Amino acid sequence: MSFSVTDHQNSKRVRVIKFKESDLDRLVFPFKKHTIISLEYKPFSRFSLAKSLDEVFNNSLSKELTKILNDRQTGTVVVEPEMNNKKFDKDFLVKLSTGLAYLVGNPNFDSMTGKYYARFYVKHQDSSDSYLRKAYTNLDLHTDGTYVKEKTDWLIMTKMEEQGVSGGESVILHLDDWEHLDELSNNPIGQQNFTWGSPKSKNIEYKVEHPVFKKDKNDKPIISYIDQFPEPKNMDQGLFLQRLSDCLEESKNKIEFPLPVGSTIFSNNYFWLHGRKPFKENTNLSRELLRIRGTFFN
Repeated sequence: MSFSVTDHQNSKRVRVIKFKESDLDRLVFPFKKHTIISLEYKPFSRFSLAKSLDEVFNNSLSKELTKILNDRQTGTVVVEPEMNNKKFDKDFLVKLSTGLAYLVGNPNFDSMTGKYYARFYVKHQDSSDSYLRKAYTNLDLHTDGTYVKEKTDWLIMTKMEEQGVSGGESVILHLDDWEHLDELSNNPIGQQNFTWGSPKSKNIEYKVEHPVFKKDKNDKPIISYIDQFPEPKNMDQGLFLQRLSDCLEESKNKIEFPLPVGSTIFSNNYFWLHGRKPFKENTNLSRELLRIRGTFFN
């Protein structure tokens, strides 16, 4: 295998996979076979694209990604392609992200965009109904898929481009490193069903019920939580959520780092939480992100 795997400089829990430009060059031809339109309309083409990505690395990349993402000790990988050439454009990044996703599982339908992925901007001015695009507000730690019926095993976030950016660092926290895990995961209120809704921009017309904390097959706690979408039914649930939010944001074990343009964070969605620090104000601020979330192959 020609990609490298190392520990992230900020945490041994986070693995870093680097692709050399020479390996990316070998993807240019097979990737050209698939247009963005064909990938959006022909689901089987995404598997073909993913296979071409795996073959460049002797079919070892799929195994490595699956191993990291399912390992409770790690569970997050930052993929850093060496992209110094203009031929590696944003379409190439969409295809690379698609390939990574389809090496480990099936992406969920993203109702916000009507596709298997979403692309969106964070800019100086925003009139949306979600914290996601509020540049100067802290994006608190959360997991994805809290308000949908589908399982969300994993999450991909790729930084497509940015300009006028200062601040806005990625923030992640491994559940087992959280100082208040035992206290709150064992609290009976956290195991009650909460109602979870979503703003209009998500294009979800139903609400779901589930607890904040469950146990996985190994009897380890897992979490499904975001601060904006729960609808507490009573005082106990409201105060529990406030305590949860405060304890997450006050954690001393959060990992903060800038994600380079072209790089991807690929995380297990059950025991990693993610967020973003506020940007410093700039009228020219612009960051484009790509998101894919889905389930592991059985």
